[in-house]
Amino acid sequence: MTQPMNRAPEKRPLSLAHLTAIDLPPPALIHAAAKAGFDAVGLRLLRVTPTSPGYPLMQDPAQLRATQDALSATGLRVHEIEFVKLEPDTDPAHLCAFLDTGAALGAREVICAPYDPDLTRLADRLGALADLAAARDLGVSLEFFPWTVVPSLEAALRVVEQAGPTAGILVDSLHFNRSTSRRGTLTALPAQRLRFAHLCDARVAPPYTTDSLLHTAREDRLPPGQGDIDLVDFLRALPADLPLGLEVPRPAPADPADSIAEIMRATQDLLRKTDGAHHIADPTAEGH
Repeated sequence: MTQPMNRAPEKRPLSLAHLTAIDLPPPALIHAAAKAGFDAVGLRLLRVTPTSPGYPLMQDPAQLRATQDALSATGLRVHEIEFVKLEPDTDPAHLCAFLDTGAALGAREVICAPYDPDLTRLADRLGALADLAAARDLGVSLEFFPWTVVPSLEAALRVVEQAGPTAGILVDSLHFNRSTSRRGTLTALPAQRLRFAHLCDARVAPPYTTDSLLHTAREDRLPPGQGDIDLVDFLRALPADLPLGLEVPRPAPADPADSIAEIMRATQDLLRKTDGAHHIADPTAEGH
């Protein structure tokens, strides 16, 4: 059984997004996250690009059992499963096995991405998926990306409002920084729309090409506090108890576990600046 370090404070539950260590199968990711002190993981069950893996546990009962065993052994939970590309031909009814697997893992959220230029149809499909997910006690959050038809927080808010009362928005610090999104919109989001956020850092050097946006998003981010994004201001714009997912893909490290531990240490350092040192239990302290 993996022996976890003392975890980050319950004030800000921390999850390890799968993209941070996408080459680790779910059980290995869970054990590495537990050792570093995370509270939860996100799991990528659907392949997103031809060059990065997905782990379709809905088609692999043995791997699903191994993942559930890893969760039981470590005490971690699955926060989100990802991600559904909402495209012109997406049929939410065909995603029931994916949603059922998320429910079997105890997940809380499903991440969706906007890849349908017809925003009315996009909103309708998002609403239909949200209804199917709600029947399984899952939420659905739409993530905006500056290279898509939903490039900002304001655009995402218009889509989810049209989709219905339960669809949420996933705000990623990288995409927030590289878009026209406004802080005032973020601070005004109602709780039912903002249920978690993704956190990372990066170099800031606008203007950005689509290729540079994609490259950084998929493989060249930095641990919190090691780049140029004002993450203290970003965090202070969020509810104090909002769950955070650390999504920090980097060039392939020699040891993914060491990279994951470094990301946790960097996150704790940032949260000390944001929340105050008394909120953080240091996992490197004697006796931990």
